[in-house]
Amino acid sequence: MRIALVTPYSWTYQGGVNRHVQSLAEEYISRGHYVRVIAPFDPPDRLSKGLHRAAAEDREIPDYLIPVGRTVGINANGAVSNIPVFPSGISRTRRAIEEGNFDVVHLHEPTTPAIGWDTCLSSDVPVVGTFHAYSTKPVPNFFANSVGARRTLNRLSARIAVSNAAAWTGRSWYGGNYTIVPNGVDIDAAPTGPKPESDHLRALFVGRPDERKGLPVLLRAFSALVDHVPARLSVVGADPADVQRILAHPELNDHLDLLGKVSNEELWQQLHDADVLVAPSLSGESFGMILTEAFAAGTPVIASGIAGYSDVVTNHHDGVLVPPGDPQALAEELQRAHHEPERLARMGEAARESARRYAWNNVADQVMDVYERAIEVPVPEDSADRLRRRLGITPSDGLPAAPAVKLPSLDPAPAVSGGGRSWMRKAALGLVALFGLGLTAIAAQKIGVDQVADKLVRSDISWVLIALALMASSLFFRAWSWFFIARSAMPHSGLKRRDFASATMIGVLMSATLPARLGEPARAISLARHTGRAKETLPVVIGTIVSQTMLNILAILLLGAFVLTSVDTVFHGATKQILLFSLIPAVLLLAVIAAPTLLGNQSGEGRLARVAAVVHSVMVQVRRGLTVFKHPRNGAPAVALQLFAWVIQLLSCWALMFALGLDSQAGLAASAAVLLAVNVTAIVPATPSNIGVFQLAVVFVLHKGWGVSTDAALAYGVILQAVEMATAAALGVPALLREGLTWSDLRTQAIASAPVELDPYPSSKKRKREKPQEITYTR
Repeated sequence: MRIALVTPYSWTYQGGVNRHVQSLAEEYISRGHYVRVIAPFDPPDRLSKGLHRAAAEDREIPDYLIPVGRTVGINANGAVSNIPVFPSGISRTRRAIEEGNFDVVHLHEPTTPAIGWDTCLSSDVPVVGTFHAYSTKPVPNFFANSVGARRTLNRLSARIAVSNAAAWTGRSWYGGNYTIVPNGVDIDAAPTGPKPESDHLRALFVGRPDERKGLPVLLRAFSALVDHVPARLSVVGADPADVQRILAHPELNDHLDLLGKVSNEELWQQLHDADVLVAPSLSGESFGMILTEAFAAGTPVIASGIAGYSDVVTNHHDGVLVPPGDPQALAEELQRAHHEPERLARMGEAARESARRYAWNNVADQVMDVYERAIEVPVPEDSADRLRRRLGITPSDGLPAAPAVKLPSLDPAPAVSGGGRSWMRKAALGLVALFGLGLTAIAAQKIGVDQVADKLVRSDISWVLIALALMASSLFFRAWSWFFIARSAMPHSGLKRRDFASATMIGVLMSATLPARLGEPARAISLARHTGRAKETLPVVIGTIVSQTMLNILAILLLGAFVLTSVDTVFHGATKQILLFSLIPAVLLLAVIAAPTLLGNQSGEGRLARVAAVVHSVMVQVRRGLTVFKHPRNGAPAVALQLFAWVIQLLSCWALMFALGLDSQAGLAASAAVLLAVNVTAIVPATPSNIGVFQLAVVFVLHKGWGVSTDAALAYGVILQAVEMATAAALGVPALLREGLTWSDLRTQAIASAPVELDPYPSSKKRKREKPQEITYTR
């Protein structure tokens, strides 16, 4: 049979899909079939490094590979996908298929744009599509369907999914009928025989340093583990420099072997020599080929209990499943693995038996059955039926149409404290958000929606744009002030101004889109990532934010003084109340400063004493962030830039007065009062961006203090908040993309910084670690 295997991913930057394609091609070639792999290829030059932010491997092009051009590295589904975006890649792929005279085209990841879609639409040869990914995010899938994904995929003559998770993705978003054929493993290449003797636990991580692979979670768990048991962790696949950037504890280096990229032979040896493979991925895994390779080497796994891994690992039989993103549970399971080597040996024996299900000869037979079924699909006799199939209105696999259906999630419920009541918290946040929106709606109804809308429509767009530009520029001055504050606290961090700018924009975006003061920890985590010692420096970074908050309180007090001297006594009482509320964070700041002294240098036994010692250590580091006030060389520009940022923000509020024609009635003092009120009410935010509360504060200030009509005041509040949110989106989203971060990534960093405390393993369960009983395996 003449077979074309088409993959949209660069052959240079090898991943799970291309390893699958390579093994399948070599299996069929060994059986005498004519096989060609059609894939992009990036030569190891400077252009490839620029397009992918990573150097290309100098890979040899096998005889069966037809290269079809370069790719670009794109962040997608928590990882980097190296896919072609240039028209030449499409034309070369189409030409290779046309000239190959193939019996069947096997397209991998057909949902990928460009090559995947064009192959579905242009090929006259039966096309079989294999779905590898597990995707739960609605936005990219809704977008794909809006531009015709379902009809495009209906052109497939057969559909394969590598797991239940991958089939779930296809059925949920695109519909269709799927045959589940798993990824294969070369069990003949796996080493045999007993593992080498060792007096310590040998753990292995294999994978890229992508956030969704969960390496920060593993490092956090391992830093707690080595305090209790002798252990080493080997890291394969991740660049050592990338691992060092996310390493929380420098002393953990003594327990790490950072091997980087290794040959297939070395990988097999590492898999065999390890006592356990650790796969702490957080999400997005549809199968996990490295799990089956570990099985083939006789090594059990400790893996996250996510959808794709749960298909492969039988809990407590050939491995152990732990809650994703839970370093405490992971550390406890690793501790148990050290103290129970006999149990590991039993799971290793079971793992080798499990690997037989995934042997390539079995997998290739199943794929060949799908090929034959696709080739034998009859062509409709009726011309109208042929046209509907050609247009993708009806499926081309000859099976009854299976529309997309909403399926229950395959992911486990997140491990949270409080009896798993996360849905209650989400519901409460939703109700609070609706309450805020309701306040605005009621106010608009009382005032008159038509009047408010009229004010909005009649606003001067040029002044709105000026206000937007001023609001955006104020954030850069805030970031510059933060830079000087941090330079005193961390003089040797090597942080650059652009790092502070990105972190500031990310923090503003988080504050604008989520309730509570989530922007502050978000920007702290984002900046700490750049230090290379996130866990060590995070408390100090938080301290620099405390310093900046003190400057903000100073600015609020100055605004209050300006307002008090600019309005009549009718508004003085309200202004004084607002200023009293502004003292709340000042009290909290004093508590932060005094906490290390009050706690003292804690010592003693027991978990409570250890926790107190950790808190004392953290608070001491937080207080380091206040050192800018001891260094006038950095302190003076920090204060000046922060206050100047407030001045620019005040001018932005003033510009909006001109936009609504209120400048003659409410001038600079009114703008200062508005800025004061909305910032004080934001101390305890109830809704995302304080929607509702924000507008009520503006209406109160302008109507009571300056006699502005309620409809005009509400219109001003709506536009002012729109300017703030537009600024957050315009600057925050590019910052997230530039940093390669998502909201989930920030959550991952928070998890990796979470405390992990292991108790001594119960002595009744301890076993002396010795060479496991030799087990003979037969094939």
